[in-house]
Amino acid sequence: MGAELRVYKQKIRSASTTKKITRAMELISASRIQKAQSRMVAAAPYSRAVTKAVSAVATYSNIDHPLLTEAENPTRAAMVVFCSDRGLAGAFSSQVLREAGDLRTRLIDEGKEVVNFVVGRKAVRNFAFRQRSVEKAWTGNSDQPEFETAKEIAQTLIEAFTKSTEEGGVDEIHIVYNRFVSLVSQTPEIVRVLPLEVVEGVEEPGDTEVFPLYEFEPEPNDVLDALLPVYIENRIFAAMLQSAASEHAARQKAMKSASDNADKLIRTYTSLANNARQAEITQQISEIVGGADALSSAK
Repeated sequence: MGAELRVYKQKIRSASTTKKITRAMELISASRIQKAQSRMVAAAPYSRAVTKAVSAVATYSNIDHPLLTEAENPTRAAMVVFCSDRGLAGAFSSQVLREAGDLRTRLIDEGKEVVNFVVGRKAVRNFAFRQRSVEKAWTGNSDQPEFETAKEIAQTLIEAFTKSTEEGGVDEIHIVYNRFVSLVSQTPEIVRVLPLEVVEGVEEPGDTEVFPLYEFEPEPNDVLDALLPVYIENRIFAAMLQSAASEHAARQKAMKSASDNADKLIRTYTSLANNARQAEITQQISEIVGGADALSSAK
């Protein structure tokens, strides 16, 4: 009984230590998610302004820009997967990787070769485990995105898109990331970044709405040359901000669940330890009474 009691006490100490760690990580994620949401909100007006500018030029000018033109027979497609650098975030990375796997299967079924770009150590390890080649990887700041990283990713994607497939280029580019819905819900999402699908401004005006007439200075081609790289950078950075907020929310949720489970274990082991202690006391009393009875019988 004594050995059993020691085992339960050790398990209670282990569960208590685990609870302290998970509770601390839960509080850290709770504080960081506020900052991540603030960055998302702060970036939204600029994102809308860039989108409207690109939409205006693309909709009200009759030009064929390389980033807007779809290939007649696309044969190569790039896939950019946004995961986390660290674990303990529940299904955050696994659901993105599952969605990326479905996209890969769909692209292959369409007869396209898939070129992989990954963001986050979890994606790097997953692709290495599955022995899938990675064209380029970015790691180190998945939970605190930097615009310089988004700019580097955008430049890499634009270079790959503007190359011919014979030279190692691609015909289309998709990104897969977790979209932040709420603190309890993060949804994996697939967005085709290139060629651009600009939908704003194509609807018919209402009865009281009149679309403006645009005059471009310099020429529309020059305007798009300047705007489209900014638009791609913004889309990539927005995906990184969404992914970061989703990662913190998923980690907070996972750590809260772990803390609750630790509480349950502590209560369970405490009850078992009390039962073991009572059984040990009962056994000791029984041995004393039995010994006393034996001495009385001997007299």
